[in-house]
Amino acid sequence: MTPTDQNPAKPVTDVVLIGAGIMSATLGVLLKSLDPNLTIAVYERLDAVAAESSDAWNNAGTGHSAFCELNYTPERPDGSIDISKADKIAEQFEMSKQFWASLVHEGKLPDPTTFIQSIPHMSFVWGADNVNYLRKRYESLLHSPLFKGMEFSEDPAQIANWIPLVMDGRDATEPVAATHMPIGTDVNFGSLTRCLFKHLKEQPGVEFHLGHEVEDFRRKADGIWRIKVKDLATRQDRIVRARFVFIGAGGGTLPLLDKTNIPEANGYGGFPVSGQWLKCRNPEVIAQHQAKVYGKPALGSPPMSMPHLDTRQINGQKELLFGPYAGFTTKFLKKGSYTDLFRSIEVGNIRPLLYAGARNLGLTRYLIGQVLQSPQERTAVLREYYPKANPADWQLEVAGKRVQVIKKDKKVGGVLEFGTEMVTSADGSVAALLGASPGASTAVAIMFDLVQKCFSERVATPEWQARLRELVPSFGERMATDPALTAAVRERSQRVLQLAG
Repeated sequence: MTPTDQNPAKPVTDVVLIGAGIMSATLGVLLKSLDPNLTIAVYERLDAVAAESSDAWNNAGTGHSAFCELNYTPERPDGSIDISKADKIAEQFEMSKQFWASLVHEGKLPDPTTFIQSIPHMSFVWGADNVNYLRKRYESLLHSPLFKGMEFSEDPAQIANWIPLVMDGRDATEPVAATHMPIGTDVNFGSLTRCLFKHLKEQPGVEFHLGHEVEDFRRKADGIWRIKVKDLATRQDRIVRARFVFIGAGGGTLPLLDKTNIPEANGYGGFPVSGQWLKCRNPEVIAQHQAKVYGKPALGSPPMSMPHLDTRQINGQKELLFGPYAGFTTKFLKKGSYTDLFRSIEVGNIRPLLYAGARNLGLTRYLIGQVLQSPQERTAVLREYYPKANPADWQLEVAGKRVQVIKKDKKVGGVLEFGTEMVTSADGSVAALLGASPGASTAVAIMFDLVQKCFSERVATPEWQARLRELVPSFGERMATDPALTAAVRERSQRVLQLAG
């Protein structure tokens, strides 16, 4: 069927958001908060919002703030600890909390307990070398106001008081250490996404289309994007016109970005990684654990595979998960196709893909090992964090897919990135988000960056500057170097979001 342009007399949509996950929800609400007159259209190929990476069962939900994630604080060759990435991520998550608190205060989000809960964030290690590392990490982090209140202990009795399951049955002669951050959070990003979209759909000038798949893009001489969209229920195609396009489709972003034909998209590739969790089915065990406990990732494993024994609140029920266990997949989405990886390969990115693959053979071996793990081997890993774990209490659940970014590099040909990356056209008319962790937790900071790049003229106006600071009081400031600012904005967020102080 040949698609036809929508009614030419109909005004062009200001903003089209592709993908109904946390990124699109955050950007849509942010833009509407800055300019209520903007028209927005959302297109999602599934029949529900937050059904892929934003879903609670597909997302770690930690509220990544670097309190417990050891891969954000690498040890330098001289033995010192680099906390720069931890500072950055902690600051970004504080931006998220400020934004959500502002929306709660303005009545745009409901009772915050529907999407965020207080829970301690902990790091736990064993062995003399790891204990020494964690001690140095703790001492380094205390120089930043963002980590004020963190506790450290090598006392088994104190650690057992924090996390009894982890210490019960452990070898008493083995050195152990833990850090404890009482102001950690658990975030249900699926619930948050649905709340954000509920508010957005109630605003004038917003269209919402589930079950619609974006197939292609064309940009004409007038600067307006023509987007080919298929209604999956009727199988009819149509052309949607937009001034600005955001592609926030998780693992589906890469092939859509390629179809825009913007030069900035050239050379990007993706390496998909699947995940699995062990889910506890024993209420008595679940009741004994109240923390997010992160350990050191296995050698060669991707950051998304940091092992953690994780208390969650999902759909009003306390859950306990352990994992994730990684694996290789050719799907870019949980509800995607096994041909996704192969269809993403093209002339422009095959060289970076090959170079990145050659430089990451250890990761490939690790993923193969994870795929071949037996139930007994998975239980053995669990028992490193919960020595008395009974396999009968746990069941394996499939988690979400993550597509790690591969991009061109002048020196080595291609590199595998483990964070999130924003790709924008030179004129700011299209933007796309690639990558994985910390992703959802830093959505607000990422969308603030996007708005400054793609709506730069409007961001420069006094009205938008003032509104941005209303939404995120620390906007434009460095919390990591300002203890008074950090204390003030954190107190506000904790109070409004009803979190432990």
